[in-house]
Amino acid sequence: MRALLPLTAMLALSACGDSYKPVDVYMAATPECKDWQEGSRFDLPRGISVATTPPVTLEGGGAEFTFVYFVPRGQRARFLSRDYNVTAPRGAVIAKAELVTFYQRAINSRAEIVDVIPKVPDMLVAGATADETIWRVRLRVKDKLPERFDVVPPAFEIALTEYPMRTFTYRYFPERKAYGLCR
Repeated sequence: MRALLPLTAMLALSACGDSYKPVDVYMAATPECKDWQEGSRFDLPRGISVATTPPVTLEGGGAEFTFVYFVPRGQRARFLSRDYNVTAPRGAVIAKAELVTFYQRAINSRAEIVDVIPKVPDMLVAGATADETIWRVRLRVKDKLPERFDVVPPAFEIALTEYPMRTFTYRYFPERKAYGLCR
């Protein structure tokens, strides 16, 4: 019993030391979501983050999305699912985005595809040769999308703790004739 007390105390202290508080888990700040955003970055614990830019609008009303994950040396994150869901605003799933490419490269290497992965992997692990590893995901929804929708990437487990992922919000901007991130 005495041997368990120090272990229990260490676990309690380490749990109190996690000061991570997610910021803006739901991207849309207003019900209208009328302001175009050039990009969005969501920070997670241990220096891990995900960023995205406006999608490429496809003929027929679909879109291609790109998400870029940044994982510092020595870190890893496990996907809690492999689905990138397209949903009604704060609502039900209306489509599952299809994986086009998923690849990684060290931040200090040339910008070329080095390791193409045929499916969403179980885990993102930083390479040992750079300060940061970039994981780039390209997704496609061929079907016509509604005027406004959300894309919800899979949540992560980092250091045995589950963390939510930002819900990225999009809408069609008629003046640009394109879908874009909105706030």
